[in-house]
Amino acid sequence: MLLSHYQDILVEAGCDEAGRGCLAGPVFAAAVIFPKDYFNATLNDSKKLSEKKRMALRPIIEQEALAFAVAQISPQEIDKINIHNASYKAMHVALDLLPLKPELLLIDGNRFIPYSGVPHECIVKGDGKYLSIAAASILAKTYRDDYMLGLANEFPQYEWSSNKGYPTIVHRNAVLKYGLSPHHRKTFRVSDPQLKLF
Repeated sequence: MLLSHYQDILVEAGCDEAGRGCLAGPVFAAAVIFPKDYFNATLNDSKKLSEKKRMALRPIIEQEALAFAVAQISPQEIDKINIHNASYKAMHVALDLLPLKPELLLIDGNRFIPYSGVPHECIVKGDGKYLSIAAASILAKTYRDDYMLGLANEFPQYEWSSNKGYPTIVHRNAVLKYGLSPHHRKTFRVSDPQLKLF
């Protein structure tokens, strides 16, 4: 069962990103603040939920959170500042957009660039441990998926409706055949042998 909070005193925001490993599209991040005693038995790491469950949970999260925000960083900026910095910047922008100021940040992963003097805790696999991080992972993922579905009609050759910009074999072969779209990250190597690991 996921935990409702890390500590009892400070206002916590859970943060996570989606799309870090994609060849195309922005990286999205979300920040979510829940009430201290919040409980939802269905909430979990977005990767462990079906697309249908993620989409069903999104309005529940948005309704029941004290505050939430979603932000994105473009492929062009990813190419300029690299994907790691872009992921942290997306989290920072999401935090800027929160109507309620957090006093502690729960970050999914093992690294983070400090934000505006607010203390943070990096939690490996935090999206499977804390409800606020799980909720942030769901918001980031669903908003990004919607964005990529919107682009898919314009660029059907890359099959973004099914791969959402991730480096599937079909997607990589399409890039090699048709070249890059304006939405591709030009600093990502499409034919990198490492991509066989995906």
